[in-house]
Amino acid sequence: MRIVDLSAPIVSSPSDAPDLLRTEIEFADHAAGAAAIQASFGVGRELLRDGEGWAVETFARLGTHNSTHLDAPYHYNSRIADERAQTIDELPLEWFFAPGVVLDFHERADGEVIEAADLEAALTTAEHELAPLEIVLVRTGRDAFLAEPDYMARGPGVSAPATHWLYDRGVRVMGIDAWGWDRPLWMQAEEAKAQQKPGIFWAAHQAGLAYSQIERLANLDRLPATGFRISCFPLRLVGGSAAPARVVAILDD
Repeated sequence: MRIVDLSAPIVSSPSDAPDLLRTEIEFADHAAGAAAIQASFGVGRELLRDGEGWAVETFARLGTHNSTHLDAPYHYNSRIADERAQTIDELPLEWFFAPGVVLDFHERADGEVIEAADLEAALTTAEHELAPLEIVLVRTGRDAFLAEPDYMARGPGVSAPATHWLYDRGVRVMGIDAWGWDRPLWMQAEEAKAQQKPGIFWAAHQAGLAYSQIERLANLDRLPATGFRISCFPLRLVGGSAAPARVVAILDD
């Protein structure tokens, strides 16, 4: 068995990162842990192995969408198909451990739209027919820019009709190795303002479907098109619109 990590590393953001993307982590080393133990329990360093206490970290800031994460339907809209949208803790666990399929679009330019016909063609190339609950991963190659300030503005995106096409075939978890499933938001924003129409901005997210997206994946280039399973269980955040996950692929080598 071989396990491939598909998760982006979680690190503190640079000082000039915008608030929407900011992660802040506070690290307390073993000396700080020893001081905390003495303050809390009266146990001095001389009573601790090597004079050290525990090391701990605190997320001073970590948005549920900042790292590799899974979106819940509630992220997209408050109601979907005339019902209250599910939060991340309410989704079936069966969705998050299933066979995976990688569809390769890494040669597409930033802002290009991936349509249903493109998905069909990629599946033909992969010689694969989708089965219900398979997890479909879209490779764009934009994980190469994870640490770059314009990461959010890069990548092709999946259209709302293509998202419906996957959903109609029983897919409930869809992932991408770019900042988001849609085209870059600034492009959709310009188009929405120019046309003065709802349904352009964030179109695939707000497609009216009860499905889950994995965003900000990495290392999809290390996977074959098929023949592996994906484990992507989100944290059990009650009422959450999303939650971070350690996403991995499991291959039988």
